[in-house]
Amino acid sequence: MTRTVLSRRFLAGIAGVALAALTVAGCSTSTGNGNPASSGSAGTDLKSLAGSLKFTGATFPGAYYNKALDEFSNVAPDLDVTYQGVGSGQGKKDFGAGLNDFAASDSLVKAGDGPAADSWYYIPTVAAPITVSYNLSGVTGLKLSGPTLAKIMATTIKNWSDPAIAADNTGVTLPNKPIIVAHRSEGSGTTNNFTKFLVAAGGADWTLGTGDSITWPATTQGAQGNGGVAQLIKQSDGAIGYVDFSDAKAAGLTFASIKNKDGQFVAPTVDGAKAAVAGATLNDDLTYNPTFTAGATAYPITAPTYLLVHRTYADPKIRTNVKAFVTWLLTDGAKFAGDVNFASLPADFQTKAVAQVAKIS
Repeated sequence: MTRTVLSRRFLAGIAGVALAALTVAGCSTSTGNGNPASSGSAGTDLKSLAGSLKFTGATFPGAYYNKALDEFSNVAPDLDVTYQGVGSGQGKKDFGAGLNDFAASDSLVKAGDGPAADSWYYIPTVAAPITVSYNLSGVTGLKLSGPTLAKIMATTIKNWSDPAIAADNTGVTLPNKPIIVAHRSEGSGTTNNFTKFLVAAGGADWTLGTGDSITWPATTQGAQGNGGVAQLIKQSDGAIGYVDFSDAKAAGLTFASIKNKDGQFVAPTVDGAKAAVAGATLNDDLTYNPTFTAGATAYPITAPTYLLVHRTYADPKIRTNVKAFVTWLLTDGAKFAGDVNFASLPADFQTKAVAQVAKIS
């Protein structure tokens, strides 16, 4: 299902009263993922927060942000935080135009994306697999190597009975059926990260490049959001496309195991995403690339996701609210990631992300 807009405040009940004593500063609660909760906004009592915040952007982390916002409403009932999944590309444009307080993006900011250079910080939040989901009657357990997947998505391979697919799936009976390729129709960080994998693993068999948007072959079909692609695959026998793990599971899709850098075919799982992140290097600006990293259990199409926050907020109330909410999201909020099939950050990533939030002035 498409998660485009969500999270409005819910009235806080008994749970909200019990948790209201939590403060963003000095919190020692465990996140439930082995990461100690920490703080970057000293002395802020979450219950004292009031007003509203808006963020727009990536649909990829929608299930996590919606879950986290529902939980946040219990501890900060008077701060209304809303999220709208419109795609990473639009979120970055909204951020540059001042239409949101911060943005959600699975891809990095490039010239022309919207925000002015050096005016924001990247805040990594969670990571998750991008599934290669398919609808093929009678076929389960499909395996795909990088070059084969690249040829399928580029429509060089047009039929499920192609010898290259058969070579990846010894002993599997593949139907003589045309392949329908599904992809995102709008600028998307999911597209960016998926095509980044095709560049890395597909080699010469992938010539369409990478980015939030690419020029897909005319015979392919596009849909809005991860949820839209999921529905397109579900209703089209013979279809294949890329969908975030959470939306793919919610839609009941079947997904392929993908050959990783160590030569192992790995199915998308949260543990596989964690293994991929463990093989990535965190850059000084807190960006990282968990795609096609080494490791026998690493799922090779793992994507990061970020919040883009301004380095400076002129309004002190908005500044306080942004720092308090994002710090909570990185600490106490991280324990909800696994509930909706996302991988929380490793402890060292989390510590640096919280410190980044503390720099906001």
